[in-house]
Amino acid sequence: MASAPPDIATTIPAGPRLRVRSLGAFGVAIEGFDDPAPHPDWLHELLAVPAWREALFALVDREGLVVCRDVHTPDPEQQGYRGVRGRSSRGRLSQGEYYHHDGCSTPTRPRIVEIRFPHQATPRHTRTAIAPFPDTVIAMLDAMPSRLSTRDDLVQWRARITARELDSATAWDQAQGVFTRLVRRELSTPDCRAYFDAVDVAVGAYRAAWEPGESRLIANENPIRTMQHRRAYLETPDGRPNGHLVKRWPNEELAP
Repeated sequence: MASAPPDIATTIPAGPRLRVRSLGAFGVAIEGFDDPAPHPDWLHELLAVPAWREALFALVDREGLVVCRDVHTPDPEQQGYRGVRGRSSRGRLSQGEYYHHDGCSTPTRPRIVEIRFPHQATPRHTRTAIAPFPDTVIAMLDAMPSRLSTRDDLVQWRARITARELDSATAWDQAQGVFTRLVRRELSTPDCRAYFDAVDVAVGAYRAAWEPGESRLIANENPIRTMQHRRAYLETPDGRPNGHLVKRWPNEELAP
């Protein structure tokens, strides 16, 4: 595996070099260190300490997604994590299955959302799809079933997007809200899940299986590269036990 690029390697204190690799069109994974990690909980004890935290966050801003692998945090709640709520079933899709930003109901969206799969005995069968915004909105329009894509309102939205009239995040959010409500109302649950699966593929979403001890730091609201995420079922929910996720907003919630 190649050594960390200089601009990444120099964002941490002197010591073992990070092993970093590209995830493709966006994002990087920090696999660990060239030498044994200086601390099992290296995310908190090295990368997220106050002196180096902003460098980590700037990396998330630039890349859109930073995946930290095999981080051992004994008690995630002590580091400010809370459980990820919501679940889906064979019936209607839950809100978490639609592409969204975290903190949509708050006055100011968090800069970064970190989602963690703590070490645990139960595997995580459900995926988390992560993709660039507003590419997600364009893919949602392009993936519309033919019987919906000719609706007057969608034709008008397509014309506005083609003419580059959506010049703010608010305008893109408005378009996405229209598309989401439409497919939720008009498509059956299986068809709606198949639709979002097609959106994932079209937009090149990152939706790798969760590994124990993995954290995904997602750019949620920043001027460089903003992402969205959603809960993704590659198989129909069947009631199997599913490992739990936790999350936090590190920029706003980590102690200074």
